[in-house]
Amino acid sequence: MKSGVLPICKPEGVSSAKVVSIVKKVSCSKKVGHMGTLDPFATGLLLCGINKGTRISRFFLNGSKQYKAKICLGIETDTFDCTGTILQNLPTLASLYNISEEKIIEIVNSFKGEQKQIPPAFSALKHNGKPLYKYAREGQDIIKPARDIEIFEILIEKIEIPFIHINVLCSKGTYIRTIASDIGKKLGCGAHLATLSRTETCGFSLEDAVELSNFETMGISEINEKIIPLAQALSFMPAHTVGIKSENKIRFGQKIGVEDGLPEESGFLRVLTKEGNLAAIVEYDKINHAFNYCCVFLN
Repeated sequence: MKSGVLPICKPEGVSSAKVVSIVKKVSCSKKVGHMGTLDPFATGLLLCGINKGTRISRFFLNGSKQYKAKICLGIETDTFDCTGTILQNLPTLASLYNISEEKIIEIVNSFKGEQKQIPPAFSALKHNGKPLYKYAREGQDIIKPARDIEIFEILIEKIEIPFIHINVLCSKGTYIRTIASDIGKKLGCGAHLATLSRTETCGFSLEDAVELSNFETMGISEINEKIIPLAQALSFMPAHTVGIKSENKIRFGQKIGVEDGLPEESGFLRVLTKEGNLAAIVEYDKINHAFNYCCVFLN
């Protein structure tokens, strides 16, 4: 089985861990891991690292993500989404219709930009090694410090009271269900996240993804065709191609540097072979004027 990144379209009701288990079993891969979890009720793009692809997961964590979401006005839940316990009664539909579209647009648009966001109590973030949702289920609300996030774009697709359909482009660490709940608070009627689908992340689109049900019927050759090679998967990272001499340095763990043509620039750099394969990922050390290996992929 090839190494690389496999984009999967996760269906509703399946955990990210379950998807990883299915992909590993069907593909007969030694290693599989996802690159950013999706809640079981959410659908959409889940990137799976295959074999050596698991080594590059961390380079996807800081990337922006795009979502389609449906917010339900009038109902608050303890989880801020459709899986939670209702905390207040639904206002009459007539009262929701009294909220003008102009007001909804104004409130939704107010979430664009840099801001602080407190992670929800029902989340997979850990406190003393234990996920917050486990504390919440035991009746303990652990409040984590607010984190810096950014909403690059938040656009209303349509308004169908009691629902608001939005598209959100955001930074890492953003909880869309928290945004849904906060919109409800600002409108004075309460709200929760009814549906959520991730459509883009780190240059990958949902259009590129394989439906999980289709994946389970694929043969090994078909799966290999769907795996994005390592070098291509990291196309957002600068690249430099080296010759055989430099390849051998990498293969035997020897230092490479400006003598191999590498640019003295900060950040991560893909080092490619003449064939376009990923040989290594390095990071420039400004203090020591040297390149440090982050990952090596040559056998």
